[in-house]
Amino acid sequence: MSQSEHTTLLVIGGGPGGYVAAIRAGQLGIPTVLVEREQLGGTCLNIGCIPSKALIHVAEEYGKARHYAGGSPLGIRAGAPEIDIAQSVAWKDGIVQRLTRGVGALLKKHGVKVVHGEARVVDGKTVDVGISGDGGDGGNLRIHCEHLLLAAGSEPVALPSLPFSERVVSSTEALSPKTLPQRLVVVGAGYIGLELGTVYRKLGVEVSVVEAQDRILPAYDAELAKPVADALVRQGVALYLGHKVLGLNDDGSAVRLQDADGVESALPADRVLVAVGRRPRTQGWGLETLQLDRNGAALRIDDQCRTSMRGVWAIGDLAGEPMLAHRAMAQGEMVAELIAGKQRRFVPSAIPAVCFTDPEIVTAGLSPAEAAAREIDCISASFPFAANGRAMTLDSTDGFVRVVARKDNHLILGWQAVGRNVSELAAAFSQSLEMGARLEDIAGTIHAHPTLGEAVQEAALRALGHALHI
Repeated sequence: MSQSEHTTLLVIGGGPGGYVAAIRAGQLGIPTVLVEREQLGGTCLNIGCIPSKALIHVAEEYGKARHYAGGSPLGIRAGAPEIDIAQSVAWKDGIVQRLTRGVGALLKKHGVKVVHGEARVVDGKTVDVGISGDGGDGGNLRIHCEHLLLAAGSEPVALPSLPFSERVVSSTEALSPKTLPQRLVVVGAGYIGLELGTVYRKLGVEVSVVEAQDRILPAYDAELAKPVADALVRQGVALYLGHKVLGLNDDGSAVRLQDADGVESALPADRVLVAVGRRPRTQGWGLETLQLDRNGAALRIDDQCRTSMRGVWAIGDLAGEPMLAHRAMAQGEMVAELIAGKQRRFVPSAIPAVCFTDPEIVTAGLSPAEAAAREIDCISASFPFAANGRAMTLDSTDGFVRVVARKDNHLILGWQAVGRNVSELAAAFSQSLEMGARLEDIAGTIHAHPTLGEAVQEAALRALGHALHI
């Protein structure tokens, strides 16, 4: 059975970018239809940001219990803990379900029609949707629209030498394990691989990380990555840096590696997590019919998220790096307001990025090297958590906060931090950059004591030449 309807805005993809765009459009009175083939919330809520942070918390708590069982300097003694991974996954799934139900309720509240099914683009104004039904076939719906917003997100990249299988998994499967392997090999030392590798290690799994480059977290500067690398070694994670993956051995029980000298070896593995990146989801839903301009695999957009075709917009991972949920949300909100006739442009001063390893990393704006590459005369200064009282009381003094500012007028251009719970500093970093703060503004702002945030003030003070606690 085929049906047809018309709407002002049609959103393909119910992830953070798509659902936020739809909610904002609904608030502004724009007739909106959102098509999602799986669960509302997309990768972030279902198989990415939220479930990974939930399992990180599980692993952290279990790791603490194991630490206390061995005798803690805090004076806490406990028996050897046990982990029921099925219950842990169920708890994680409960959080995901509450959030996705909440998204559905918000869309309904604001009058957005949600269609569950497979979208296929016909042209810039027409999309066919194979509606999901209880029997697997709910018919076909043709939707005509004035504005088409593409928010299909991204998908894990597979390695030709290690295609996904029951033994070789992506982050999706790694976030919902039915059992814990004895030995896990993680291919890729970016943030996804290290976050999940750390989780499995804290849960008692033997973890090895293989990375083609000569250090972990190659997207971050070496100074930020070093405390994370040191922590991985302390936790017992084996690092194979500068190694190329050749595939599995004949019986699939080990990963074949090759080092920089061409020497081959085999790394035993019960499960392999391939975490070498993500790519825009551009295949399988008719996007090629639009013949949109691209930047590599990603769609090319302007500073209003317009594509090369009038009335067709693209946001989030589909438009390339940085592939961050909060970027997609901000873009989605803007597109809805533009369609409503408001004046907006997507020109943020900075988009913060967080790596939820142990310790965490957060960055916003320019690093010292990036400022130098732009030939900006800058000053930078760091304040170590070893001199921060709150870090001491958390028994976690590794890491630092670093500020980057122009030398001539002290305008702050960037922040970086590595340490326990530093993800919570992301808002302060972004806000100072967005508001055009100078070193004197941060140095002159009273920061609560004792908090990790004092390191932010101290970094600014140190850049001005008069840090108080170091």
